[in-house]
Formats: sequence, structure tokens, C-alpha cells
Amino acid sequence: MRRRALFCLPLPLVLLGAAALFTGGGLAAPGWLIVVSGSVAVGTLLLALIVQPTPLPEGLSAEASVRRSLHRFRQFTSLRLWLAITALAVGFGASIAGGGLFPLLGAMVLAWPQVLLALPTFRSVTKARRAMEAWGTNAYLWAGLSQPAPVEWPIITRAAAYYRARKQRAAAAAEAPAAATAESGEQDDAAPARPAYDLPDRWAVAGTEAKLHPDGLIPGFPSSPRSARPLVRQRGPARPGPRQPRPANRRSKAKN
Repeated sequence: MRRRALFCLPLPLVLLGAAALFTGGGLAAPGWLIVVSGSVAVGTLLLALIVQPTPLPEGLSAEASVRRSLHRFRQFTSLRLWLAITALAVGFGASIAGGGLFPLLGAMVLAWPQVLLALPTFRSVTKARRAMEAWGTNAYLWAGLSQPAPVEWPIITRAAAYYRARKQRAAAAAEAPAAATAESGEQDDAAPARPAYDLPDRWAVAGTEAKLHPDGLIPGFPSSPRSARPLVRQRGPARPGPRQPRPANRRSKAKN
């Protein structure tokens, strides 16, 4: 958080140089633009002085209190930085529209204190911790701020990470064709000779090899052969012979 605030300190000077190029270095500007720029800068400064982190809810454990207090303090610091950037943006636009540097200069005078307020000093951290403990929950903010964290700059860190990732992708793309060529050479050595005409595997079946099961001709279905149901064949004639006449002296037995 301190690095972000230090990164924003020279930002007004960069905007002042850009505005001087657009306006030709003149200072005069319409009065209403100066009033608009100064009003926005005063409003952001008052918000940065008055707004404090919201209190923590009751019944939090020590671990949850550390996480929430650190998260809210980061949001509070980012809010102060964005308020300063908003005042500078309005002053820059007013200077370009008015053709003078007075609106931007007024915004710079009121934006620099906001950037300094965003620095996590002992006083700002203590004041934010007391605001979080307004409902009686202990805010272990110092425990969260004392934890080690990787070095991160607002733009430089992401640009360096993007450059490293792009370099790794380029190296992987350069190694992929060589690996694919070596793998295809090994497969050509191990694979049997195929016919001259290039047909799909489910159509081009050699005569000496076992024929594929009909399921293999339909894409998307398994090609493992299924066990066919055995057919029961009768040894006698396929059709029954003529019915023999019943003897006359044979009578059907009736039930008693």
C-alpha cells in the first residue's frame, strides 16, 4: 500500500507536463472552470479526511478479524488514492477545455495531501483500527500489516509478469514443432505399412487383418465385438410333419 501511494506522488507532475503541451504553457483559464475544478478537489479532500473504515461485526474470530480488517484498510487506502486521481482528472480536463493551467494547479495543491493521507503511517493505521473496533470487536490490523507480502508495483509488476509469461509461451511454441517431429518419426517407425490410398481406418481394412465389427463402422460407438446370442437349431426337419390320426379305439380319459 505504501508503494502504491509513492507511485501516485509524481502523477500530478506528469499530468502538468501533458497539460502544458496541450495548452502551450499558459496559465489563464475561465473562472467557472477554475471553480469547478477547485470544488471537486475540495470535496475529495473532505471525503478523504472524514470517511473511515466501517466497524467490524460482532462475534468474529481472531483469524477472521485479521482478514477483514486488512481487507477494509486496503479498500480505505485505495479510496483515498482514487479520490486524489479524480480531482486530478477533473483539473486536467478543465485545463484542456479552458486553455490554461490554473484549474490543474489548484487540483494539484489539494490532491497531494490526499496522496499523503493514503500512506499507511502509525497515525492513520491507529485511527482506522479504532474505527473498526467501534462495535467492540478487536481489529487485529497490525497483525495483518506485519505479514510478509510479495513486492508489487501498480503497473511495473503486472507488465513484468506479462512479459515473462509471453516469453515462456514463445519458448514452448518453439519447442513444440521439434517434439512433434521427433514423435511422428517414432510413430512412423513403429506403425505398419498402410495402403497407397489414404482412407479412414474404419474403411481401409487389410485382407490379412481381422475385419472390424460392424459397430466400428459407426463413429461414436465402441468397436469392441459383442458376444452374439447362440441360435438353437433343431436336428429334425425345419417344419413339423403331418398330424397323425388318432386311433378309433383310444378314448380320452374324463375326470371323475
